[in-house]
Amino acid sequence: MSYLYLKAFHIIAFTSWMAGMFYLPRLFAYHAGTVVGSESSELLKVMERRLLRIIMNPAMILTFVFGVWLVMMTEAYKGGWFHAKFTLLLVMAGLHGYFAVTRKKFAVDERPKSPKFYKIINEVVTILFIVIVLLAMLKPF
Repeated sequence: MSYLYLKAFHIIAFTSWMAGMFYLPRLFAYHAGTVVGSESSELLKVMERRLLRIIMNPAMILTFVFGVWLVMMTEAYKGGWFHAKFTLLLVMAGLHGYFAVTRKKFAVDERPKSPKFYKIINEVVTILFIVIVLLAMLKPF
């Protein structure tokens, strides 16, 4: 597979993953403010489960598969920027795992945190996204 196709598939997978990472905490913020057992609470459970399982999980896996392939092809692991980027990607993957656990709690009608918490964590995802993209594009060190 040519480098440009591989890079395009990596970007598509990462973009899909990030779309879910931006949206899921927003759904959690809405869900945390609903009444247990209400129609909106039940709808949010379905939306959260489908978003995570159908979009986010496969997109995250493909992001790492294409990313590792690119790293091996280009020997990017030799650059300091890559180590910083990879560390932040691991933090992002950890947040993904945290979101998966949180989704399971909402599925059994637990409300682990306030809507404000999920709005703040949404901004953490945004900051990670920005720094990861800047590191990948600028390769500053």
